[in-house]
Amino acid sequence: MATVTTRNGRVLIESLELDSATATVDDICAAIVKAAPKYTIPRQRLTLQRPEGVVVLKRGELISKYNIQKGEKVYFKDLGPQVDWTTVFLIEYLGPILIHSMFYRFPTLFYRVPEGLEAMPPRTVTQVVTMLFFMVHFLKRELETVHVHRFSNDTMPLRNLPKNCFHYWILGGLFTAYPIYAPGFEHGYFPGLNGPVALTLLSLIWIFAEVSNYKTHVILRDLRPPGTRVRNIPKGYGFDLVTCPNYFFEILGWVAISLITGSIAMWIFTVAGAVQMYLWAVKKHKRYIKEFGDKYPRKRKILIPFVL
Repeated sequence: MATVTTRNGRVLIESLELDSATATVDDICAAIVKAAPKYTIPRQRLTLQRPEGVVVLKRGELISKYNIQKGEKVYFKDLGPQVDWTTVFLIEYLGPILIHSMFYRFPTLFYRVPEGLEAMPPRTVTQVVTMLFFMVHFLKRELETVHVHRFSNDTMPLRNLPKNCFHYWILGGLFTAYPIYAPGFEHGYFPGLNGPVALTLLSLIWIFAEVSNYKTHVILRDLRPPGTRVRNIPKGYGFDLVTCPNYFFEILGWVAISLITGSIAMWIFTVAGAVQMYLWAVKKHKRYIKEFGDKYPRKRKILIPFVL
C-alpha cells in the first residue's frame, strides 16, 4: 500500500499492506507502534502530501476515504510525550483551589499583622465571598472534567502543560489571591457597588452564570456519544444566540467576581481569560461553518449575544 516515513526521510515501514475496504487510520498507527514501540499512538501525527496541500489522517476513519495509492508516502511526525486532557484539566484547576485556600486559611504565612493589632483582623465579606466563589467554581470544573466533558482529542504534548497551568496557577492563583486576602481588604475601586444590595445582585448574576455554564457543558457532552468524535450542531439554552455560550457564561461569572472585589489583579485575570476564550470561540465558529456549511445558523453571534 504505502510507505511510512518521517519528514526527514527516515523510513519506519517500507511497505504497509492493509485491506483498504475495512482498515482504518488506527491500523496504520498500530503498525507504527509495532515497528517502533516508543511511538505510542497518541504521539503520532500522520499526513499525506497532496497537490492541494497537506492532508491530515484522522484516527478512526477508513483508509479508503483518503484513496492512498500504492507506493504513496504517509508522513509521520512524533508529537512527543503526551498527557491526557482529563489529567491536564485536573492539574490546571487544582492550582487556584490550593493557592486561594492557603492564602485564606493561613494569612500569617504571607502577610504581617497590621500595626496596632495583636492578630489578623477578621475576614471581610469580600474575602469570604471571593473564597467561596473560587472554590465552588473550580471544584465544579474538576467534577465536570471527570463526569461531564468528552474530549475531541485524547492528549496534548506534555511540554505544553506548564504553559497551560500558568493562567490558572499564576494569574488565577498567586496573582489574584495575594491582594484579595491581604488583611482588611475590602471593595476598593467601585465604591458605588459595595453595598449589600449590589453584592446580592452580583452574587445572583454569578450563580446564574455558573449554573448556565454547567448546563451548556452538558448540552455539548450529550452531542457526542461516549467513545466517539462525532460532531453535531449544538442547539438550545444560549446556543441559538451564540456559538460558544459556555464561554460567555464563564466570562460573565468572572466579571461578577471582578466587580465584587474591585481588584485590578482580578480584572486582569478576567480580561486575559476573556481574550483567550474569544479567540477559541472564533476558531470554533469558523470550524462549524466549514464543517456544516449552510446547515449552521448564520445569525448566531460568536460569543456575546446580539453583539459579537
